[in-house]
Amino acid sequence: MDTKLLRQTFGKFPTGVTVVTWFDDEGINGITVNSFTSVSLDPALALVSIDKRAKSLDQMKGRPFTINILSDSQEATAWQFAGRQQEDLQIEWDETGDSPSLVGSAATIYCKPWKEVDAGDHVLYIGEITNFNRTDKQALTFYEGKMGSVAKYV
Repeated sequence: MDTKLLRQTFGKFPTGVTVVTWFDDEGINGITVNSFTSVSLDPALALVSIDKRAKSLDQMKGRPFTINILSDSQEATAWQFAGRQQEDLQIEWDETGDSPSLVGSAATIYCKPWKEVDAGDHVLYIGEITNFNRTDKQALTFYEGKMGSVAKYV
């Protein structure tokens, strides 16, 4: 199977862009994730999928985490946490609670670890939602390798 073509095929499905953040032994850490989904309302569960090659895989293991659904003004933040250094990017944090969140996100979902599932070349981190908030900001989307505003699709 041509995995490059399969990746491009997956890219035909527009997704939101999140940055998953947590406190670790060195402070605040995070990773850009577009493999995020709701799992259950009762109990309230959400899932993020992390590549096994990512340094973040072991760093977030067993830690409370925040799913920051980025606003359409946070593209530079998405690239920063995807490993592409953004010059002059100033990140504002809310460090209250068990896990940090990015100020300015469209929504935030706070989770405590619930279950980890081995899934091929990824690990699925399922978190039990402990709190959340949302704003009226437009979400950042990812489609065919490009980021943009969900507003252009509405």
